[in-house]
Amino acid sequence: MYVGRFAPSPTGPLHFGSLIAALGSWLDARSARGAWLLRIEDLDWPREQPGAAAEILSVLEACGLNWDGEIVLQSRRNDLYRAALERLREGGATYACACTRREIADSAPAIDGARVYPGTCRAGLAEGRAQRAVRVRTTDEPVIFEDRLFGRHVQSVGHEVGDFVLWRADGLFAYQLAVVVDDAAQGVTDVVRGADLIDSTARQIHLQRLLGLPTPRYLHLPVAVNASGEKLSKQTRAKPVDPACAGPELVRAFVFLGHPPPAEIAHAPPRDLLDWGARNWDPARIPKLRAASD
Repeated sequence: MYVGRFAPSPTGPLHFGSLIAALGSWLDARSARGAWLLRIEDLDWPREQPGAAAEILSVLEACGLNWDGEIVLQSRRNDLYRAALERLREGGATYACACTRREIADSAPAIDGARVYPGTCRAGLAEGRAQRAVRVRTTDEPVIFEDRLFGRHVQSVGHEVGDFVLWRADGLFAYQLAVVVDDAAQGVTDVVRGADLIDSTARQIHLQRLLGLPTPRYLHLPVAVNASGEKLSKQTRAKPVDPACAGPELVRAFVFLGHPPPAEIAHAPPRDLLDWGARNWDPARIPKLRAASD
């Protein structure tokens, strides 16, 4: 059975870029007569905006994007992440790291814009240094996966990212570990999300293999950018989706995903738009672009 999910972070209200991801993942699940789960990724609580989770839910409901089962909150799942980290430690797959960001600032640029970790603490902490974070050991062996839109993707995690953090210096579990644990625990078979996360996929597959977890299928959608080429986000002051304009906003998202509704339903209620979309969803029609203007 197909199991998909939408996993927004409550760092701000739902904007058009997030609506695209929600709609694409919902359509992919419903067209397959599968389940669509909702997970609030509120693990990074210092960045959380009060009331944002409730605003996200209100927009999804106004748009008719109904979910199955109970909403999962990452903030209540620390025991699961802790257990996974312990399994990795027992298998020798992790190590303590004392390095600060400043100390690795001169390292080679990583594929995601950060820095490739040079392995400073791989053999153990230097005398007088205290643990700040926990990293996972990587290799230069390529991780290969087939994206349903972009095709074959190859990444050497060790060379292009380096040993990445699983437990942060601020005492929080890292996104890469949490998302892998949650997808497996929820039985997710298909991940549909923005193409800005495609370069994280190899890291997640690396962790799935270390933990003996299944690897879902992946479909990465084009990311909406503003006139300056910046991804729509809270930081770039993306305009929140207005629940009162749910129908027109859905139509915009359909058009962005290469599925313009026929004229006779262009002004129909969200429910009718979604029914049409579930019947006509075809990932081959999605523009094969990592980013496109909103």
